Amino acid sequence: MTAESIEDTNDKPRRLKAVVGSHREEEEAFGKAYDPRIVRRIMAFVKPYRKQMLVSVAAVVIFTGIQLTLPLIIRYAIDHGMAPGADGTVLNWMVALFAVAIIINFAASHIQELVVGKAAENVLFDMRRAMFAQLQRVSLSFMDKTEVGRLMSRLTGDVNSMQEFLENSVLSVGDILLLFGIVVALLWMDFWLGLLTLITMPLLFIFRLFWLPPAKRAFMAAHETNSIANGALAEGINGVRTIQSLERQRVNFDLYEEKAMKNLKSHLTAAKYSQVMVPVVDTLTGISMATVVVVGGQMVLNGGLDVGVMVAFLFYIQRFFDPIRSLTMQYSVMQRAMASGQRIVEVLDVPVEVSDKPDAKTLTADMDGSVEFKNVTFGYRKNQPILRNVSFSVKPGETVALVGPTGSGKTSSMSLVHRFYDVWDGAVMVGGHDVRDLTQDSLGDQVAMVLQDSFLFSGSVIDNIRYHKTEATREQVIEAAKAVGAHEFIMRLAKGYDTELEQRGGNLSLGQRQLLSFARALVADAKILVLDEATANIDSYTEMLIQRALVKVLEGRTGLVIAHRLATIRNADRIIVLQQGEVVEQGSHDELMAKQGLYAKLYNMNYASFDDIPEELVEQAAASQT
Repeated sequence: MTAESIEDTNDKPRRLKAVVGSHREEEEAFGKAYDPRIVRRIMAFVKPYRKQMLVSVAAVVIFTGIQLTLPLIIRYAIDHGMAPGADGTVLNWMVALFAVAIIINFAASHIQELVVGKAAENVLFDMRRAMFAQLQRVSLSFMDKTEVGRLMSRLTGDVNSMQEFLENSVLSVGDILLLFGIVVALLWMDFWLGLLTLITMPLLFIFRLFWLPPAKRAFMAAHETNSIANGALAEGINGVRTIQSLERQRVNFDLYEEKAMKNLKSHLTAAKYSQVMVPVVDTLTGISMATVVVVGGQMVLNGGLDVGVMVAFLFYIQRFFDPIRSLTMQYSVMQRAMASGQRIVEVLDVPVEVSDKPDAKTLTADMDGSVEFKNVTFGYRKNQPILRNVSFSVKPGETVALVGPTGSGKTSSMSLVHRFYDVWDGAVMVGGHDVRDLTQDSLGDQVAMVLQDSFLFSGSVIDNIRYHKTEATREQVIEAAKAVGAHEFIMRLAKGYDTELEQRGGNLSLGQRQLLSFARALVADAKILVLDEATANIDSYTEMLIQRALVKVLEGRTGLVIAHRLATIRNADRIIVLQQGEVVEQGSHDELMAKQGLYAKLYNMNYASFDDIPEELVEQAAASQT
């Protein structure tokens, strides 16, 4: 179904209750109108560039000073340079002074824009780098429940909001100085006329008092709906193959359209509140200027006020509401920045549940490669354990397979070996050390994993194979590829090992991608190799190649294998059978088949002819998985 076929339908769009990109309640905490804590955290990124920011502030102060001086120059030129009997010298000097002021004004403005722009870009670079580094460190439990679209929104949109805030915050200094400077100048030139001119100010503050609460809600709603729409967009793009295979284009289009429409409406509302102050300020400017013309004009006619003073008044009044208008617009910028800052800080403050101890040990390559589970209890949610008091050991160089029904805890066990998560109770030992006492880097160097969903990165074939060990030579990469049977298909590619892979290796078959993952694990040269459903997406011929390659791959290594195809682990030294998070059987294939327990039932269901399986055996095996 094409976009055209979706758009040319006259049917009313369906409003479905299903959600693309679920709403994460814990992620919708937003900042205050002004949050000093958020500002302090953001300013920590500005600190390395404080010299540039100070230069920019100084340039803004100079620029503001010139803006305050120009009307006074004009006033002096009118009252003294154009007065009856003047010889023109004063006027010439005032013209020259005015020209110098304009040049200084231009230079200060240029310096401010150049310096603050460069500093803001550097701050944004540091901020994105810090966020990316944090997301690389956070525990998988956070990534499991966080949508990619929302994280992308924080790394892009929220950081861009901070750029706008940083650039405008410097200008705000000038706006505040200009506002107070104009008030002082008006009251200094003529106190009563200045006071009369400023009488419209209370009206503006009263209006703002009623404007702020709904404006804040509108700005926050715009941020929230933007994040939700981005999450839905990312999910729709990542799942496009499934969407097309299930003919869900129209349904997903309606789902996304609903969120995009809410985002549009919220942004239109926010824009309305953001722009409503502009006509109000313009109206008050007109009232104040009319006051000066009427009252000031009468004072000039009566001889109570110089013409130059009245002209200066008009210039100041014209400029007086510019900083108010600017500060009003910058309020919406600050509002977005506080919301964005809150979300950025949330990412930076995500607790790293799995971290190295201060005295963590380094796991060296000469460790024996043993693995042991000691009374391990673990789960992903509180009070919902996946593993219950699991204990088993794997000797150095031994190949052990984990078998069991779906949800029995096989993959969770393997995740604990690499310490993707920490156990609730008990201990996981690698090389005789509790994994919690080891540095994660050294543990990762000695534990290589091949997963069911092999992930290939942008870059060449050779770069993907040596992704874990970037210093590996080309000869080592080729040797590993030959060992797992990948060399032949790689050489058939356009540029061999230098062929650039498409997104996630889209120009390779599932089997070819998995072979590259095996080659990557072999190049890593780790003492422990974990195969988690590594042959699930591979055809029988490729699986046969890998079974042969595994003999070489596992030589001198400890192997931990998970496979639903039980025939693939028949030659394992030992098979551990898990059920509902507990070890129920252990032994070789022949020993477990002789016991006629759960393993035998699962094996017969998978590899015997279905018609030959007794009905009661099918029922028993099905019951064992509930």
